[in-house]
Amino acid sequence: MNWQTREIAPGLYLVATPLGNARDITLRALDLLAGADVLAAEDTRSLRRLMEIHGVALGDRPLVAYHDHNGDRARPRLMAALEAGQSVVYASEAGTPLISDPGFDLMRAALQAGYPCTTAPGATAAVAALTLSGLPSDRFLFAGFLPNSAGKRKTALAEFVGVPATLIFYESPKRLGAMLRDAAGVFGPDREAVVCRELTKKFEERCAGTLLDLSTKYADETPKGEIVVLIDRGVGAVTDQATLDEALQDALTRMSVKDAASEVSKVFGVPRREAYQRAMALGKN
Repeated sequence: MNWQTREIAPGLYLVATPLGNARDITLRALDLLAGADVLAAEDTRSLRRLMEIHGVALGDRPLVAYHDHNGDRARPRLMAALEAGQSVVYASEAGTPLISDPGFDLMRAALQAGYPCTTAPGATAAVAALTLSGLPSDRFLFAGFLPNSAGKRKTALAEFVGVPATLIFYESPKRLGAMLRDAAGVFGPDREAVVCRELTKKFEERCAGTLLDLSTKYADETPKGEIVVLIDRGVGAVTDQATLDEALQDALTRMSVKDAASEVSKVFGVPRREAYQRAMALGKN
């Protein structure tokens, strides 16, 4: 069927799209996609396909690609449309815009320029995974993607060791095994965790266990699809000497021995004197 076009007011609209199952879209999102003067998408092919499935005609309306690699070039065109009093809809490739998504700079620019902005909420991988995980959901912290390198990743993980909330991370399939191994080293091997993969899709998977169990499972296995990793809430700082040394070595590339020791002592909860002495020894080596 063809979706009925409804006139919408000028402004920027952020529209959440399904994670995988095309039926996980709201009626309001379809209204906005049908009625906007200008459409923008992180992946124009995905949005075209979604609109075709639901009978939303693109017609002669512009569909602008807007992603991490062209945002600076595409943003002026969308801002000009807003200046001209048009309605602009931005949709991420999957899920809610601005959650680890390039739409952030567009929304910020529109807000700073004083244009009306709103959102049509919907699917979000982080929340979908949390509801499926079985881990405590009364308090959670979304941490997005971790750094690629092991040293920086461990330092980033250490910041969350004592956080009394379920931790939620997005991760690449290629780095999943390494991420879980590093998490086991920083948080301790017995911390409970869950890996959610391909949410709402045909091969949806939930795998739960300790960080040691999961790191072993994915050590030599590279799964496919979108992945969310959830780690149970913290109970205090847990780390080993190797992780501490890696964090100090990383910090020493960016700052003095004194500042490196201060930063690492705060992150890992170790005495500052101990961190300083170890930083001095590493610096000499």
